[in-house]
Amino acid sequence: MAGPGTPATALLVKRGITHRTHPYRVAPDAPNYGALVAAALDVAPERVFKSLVTDVDGALTVAVVPVSGELDLKALAAAVGGKRAALADRTVAERATGYVRGGISPLGQRRRLPTVLDDSALDLPTIYVSAGRRGLQLELSAADLVALTDARTAPLQAR
Repeated sequence: MAGPGTPATALLVKRGITHRTHPYRVAPDAPNYGALVAAALDVAPERVFKSLVTDVDGALTVAVVPVSGELDLKALAAAVGGKRAALADRTVAERATGYVRGGISPLGQRRRLPTVLDDSALDLPTIYVSAGRRGLQLELSAADLVALTDARTAPLQAR
């Protein structure tokens, strides 16, 4: 692994979860960041997932969706039994997770937030999520991500 570990990688090591780390170089302010990360890793964008911190009826919730799609906020709200969902303010998201935008991992967050994983992940042998810092992705099974985050799965992509 390039560079120091993160809370996400430390959690995986502590729990003995099979995973791989993948460093990459993409400018953090580049448009279409997720697609560029997938290209840099030479993997299909459907396998690279972004972690979006949202506010569902006043409660922070993490939505994990492929970078190739858009989050359907109504579907997310329905998945957690809520009425309204919106993307959380960047500062709020960073403070709650302990990570910076572009490096928010669904794992090892400062405050463990409810998590919903797009159900498309279940059809893939492994998925890629942020390792907790820009420039580093984790590859692991969707089942391990669900187990570690106690995530729900649901269709979350705008159709």
